[in-house]
Amino acid sequence: MLIEVIIDINQISKTYRGNASPALNDLTLSIRRGEIFGLLGPNGAGKSTLLNILCGLLTFDRGTVTVCGYPLPSRLDDIKPLIGVAPQDIALYPTLTGYENLKIFGGIYGMKGQPLEQRISEMLSFFGLEHSKNKRIDAYSGGMKRRINLIAGLLHRPEALFLDEPTVGIDVQSKTLILDNLKQINSEGTTIIYTSHYMEEAEQLCTRVAFIDEGRLLCEGAPAELLHEQGCTDGNLESLYLQLTGKKLRD
Repeated sequence: MLIEVIIDINQISKTYRGNASPALNDLTLSIRRGEIFGLLGPNGAGKSTLLNILCGLLTFDRGTVTVCGYPLPSRLDDIKPLIGVAPQDIALYPTLTGYENLKIFGGIYGMKGQPLEQRISEMLSFFGLEHSKNKRIDAYSGGMKRRINLIAGLLHRPEALFLDEPTVGIDVQSKTLILDNLKQINSEGTTIIYTSHYMEEAEQLCTRVAFIDEGRLLCEGAPAELLHEQGCTDGNLESLYLQLTGKKLRD
């Protein structure tokens, strides 16, 4: 039987060496299976730190974390095949083609032969890259790199997909395609955990969001419910974001 809560975070804290203030400070959060869940907050709020912990790339100082029913860090080997990751920085081999990159990433997940070839072809077509598969990555546009970066995290059909700013710095057409495809992927059963600075995008895409700042949870819920609960009269997440975190620059 599938568990309802796919990510369970209980009072975790993380302080980087040399920093006086924690990046995460007794953060508690649950993400349900089937959600598109947005992690929102200013620079330095702890969003990327949290994603890196959930992916097993960072340890934490205290608290407990469960991903896909397994505790971190003791069951990381069981978690890895169940999650996909598309980081903010393009994580591809620039001198290889799109197709060659996907062959490598599929192989890392134990895929091979005809099933891998079929999945690569399917995903290239889904993201409008079938005619560019034999181009080197360093000849791709920004939007093309974002799309192939995303495909690399989706080849093995993960239960949970972690996305760190998946539409940053790309054209409107690529952004629209990515968001439409993420909705489709989610409807087929993949839970999506997503960070963004684009509040309008998050409002349209996410079933629930959490605002965090200085490593602490400020509030969480469905976008429309949060706007009502927080008394945000302007009626959009950008106004609520500024109401919760202020207008001070976070460089």
